[in-house]
Amino acid sequence: MLLLAVDTATPAVTAALHDGSSVVAESSSVDARRHGELLLPAVDRVLAEAGVKLDAVTAVVAGVGPGPYTGLRVGLVTAATFGSALGVPVYGLCTLDGLAYASGLQEPFVVATDARRKEVYWARYESARARVGEPSVDRPADIAEQLAGLPAVGAGALLYPEAFPDARGPEHVSAGALAALAAEKLAAGDQFLPPLPLYLRRPDAQVPKNYKVVTPK
Repeated sequence: MLLLAVDTATPAVTAALHDGSSVVAESSSVDARRHGELLLPAVDRVLAEAGVKLDAVTAVVAGVGPGPYTGLRVGLVTAATFGSALGVPVYGLCTLDGLAYASGLQEPFVVATDARRKEVYWARYESARARVGEPSVDRPADIAEQLAGLPAVGAGALLYPEAFPDARGPEHVSAGALAALAAEKLAAGDQFLPPLPLYLRRPDAQVPKNYKVVTPK
């Protein structure tokens, strides 16, 4: 087994290789505006560090978000392209699950990432491997009361300490954590998400309401 994991759902552009036992190479950088420029070089770095070529990959793992529209699509399109070119399966994992897994917490907690517009993408967890319910997007103040007393992980929690007073790292998702989680799920025969974007809200770019279709005469 050689899993290639990628995620661009947060400002982190991250790639990793996992051999079924452990992470053998990982590369991460944080730049919310350069997902498209940074992902393929990150993949090249982890392949070179592991001393393997792309055709050694047996499956691809992609973080499906939730995340901003443009950045999220970079990772998913890249994963789909690799899967098609190599003829290997592509597995989707919730990005928040990767952050939860990396936290290692074995008590109830919440993961929150920055959704911009003064909102967070968030989900509640019973432990690092057990999410409760589906991810949501809300203003921190609107969910602070229901999450009171819970530790919080992620950049969204660190950005709004008034709503998440017990905020901590990891700040961004790690492809290494996604790959390790995927390896565990494959060994256990667990199901994955389809490798499709989890947006939770409409993209910023929309057709104007008064748009007029011009037809040739």
